[in-house]
Amino acid sequence: MSYQKEIGRIGEQLVADWLKTNGYIITKRNFSCGYGEIDIVAERPKMVVFVEVKTRKQNSLVAPKDAVSKSKQEKLAKTAKTFLNRAYMKNMPYRFDVAEVTYRIGEDELPKYSLNYIKNAFFKDLSED
Repeated sequence: MSYQKEIGRIGEQLVADWLKTNGYIITKRNFSCGYGEIDIVAERPKMVVFVEVKTRKQNSLVAPKDAVSKSKQEKLAKTAKTFLNRAYMKNMPYRFDVAEVTYRIGEDELPKYSLNYIKNAFFKDLSED
């Protein structure tokens, strides 16, 4: 596994752990279909939460949340709609969150991570065809 993939995997695990600690139930990780992939699908009472995790080195030129472009949002929306239909949850309320994970290399040469969790990072109406 490449270094970048490993850093991304660690970021996703950090977010999954944070979600569980904060009362979310992880329904699915890395759900994919022809449109794309959703990093984490979680649930709260009467709410499905689609979480896009972006892990970046501290002081990167592009902030993690800015990496979720309009085209990425469109792909996430189509993927989310597919998930809801396959899970027989198409009438459930939903939201799209972005988890910004940043890391820096500490004095011990190991990465140190921080998390900024953004609820309702963007909205997409999934009832449209």
